[in-house]
Amino acid sequence: MRITTEKNDIDSVLFSEEQIRTRLEQIAEVLTEEYRDKNPIVVCILKGASFFYVDLCRKLRFPIFMDFISVSSYGASAQSSGVVRIVKDMDKNITGRHVLIVEDIIDSGLTLKYLKELFASRKPASIKTVCFLDKSDCHQCEVVADYCGFSIPNRFVVGYGLDYSDYYRNLPYIGVLKPEVYE
Repeated sequence: MRITTEKNDIDSVLFSEEQIRTRLEQIAEVLTEEYRDKNPIVVCILKGASFFYVDLCRKLRFPIFMDFISVSSYGASAQSSGVVRIVKDMDKNITGRHVLIVEDIIDSGLTLKYLKELFASRKPASIKTVCFLDKSDCHQCEVVADYCGFSIPNRFVVGYGLDYSDYYRNLPYIGVLKPEVYE
């Protein structure tokens, strides 16, 4: 693994800070309309969705309960293993509650499919999903987010919470990582 500097490792910027901010406001407006009277539990999929989650929650104009779940399917690899493992489960009981799952990126779709099935088994009033990025060309299963920030091509992206081997999460934009960094 060769991690140098942001300038040397990023091939191009897919979405700027301004584009991200604008899209977040649009999503928050739609969610506010739908959830204003539901007091949902908004669940962050750690760690990647954390930036998107916090910024989104601050723009929601209704009462929310925040919770977190940590899953792993990548490890230190650039590709999903296809096996989802819960690292930290949620703290709140979701039975009878409206649940909004906040995900950073849908790649294979296996993680989100697994979580939706897991949450459904806990008998919530409803489950909906919002993802920041969607690589629909890479889905290995039938999964669609109810709300999506941006659809992206099959490129390895980092920034705004997304990482490669725990680097680049703090970039304020979404950048395409140069292949020589992760190959």
